[in-house]
Amino acid sequence: MTLDQVKPGYAAILSVIGGEGALRRHLLDMGLTPNTRVTVRKVAPMGDPIELFLRGYVLTLRREDAAKIEVVQVEKA
Repeated sequence: MTLDQVKPGYAAILSVIGGEGALRRHLLDMGLTPNTRVTVRKVAPMGDPIELFLRGYVLTLRREDAAKIEVVQVEKA
């Protein structure tokens, strides 16, 4: 399952951070690293971007980028 498929109000553990080159480095720099717990807080009315809560801060991420991040262990937050 990928991060863009997680519904609002659910949490997941990141497993694989995809993407290539600068995009992958940017995702890792924002704190999206393997074994990090992420909660999906909201999704914009048109479906893009999504709002995440991780490591004590809020991050918005385009759905296209979230689709490159694999998650495991999805549970109600």
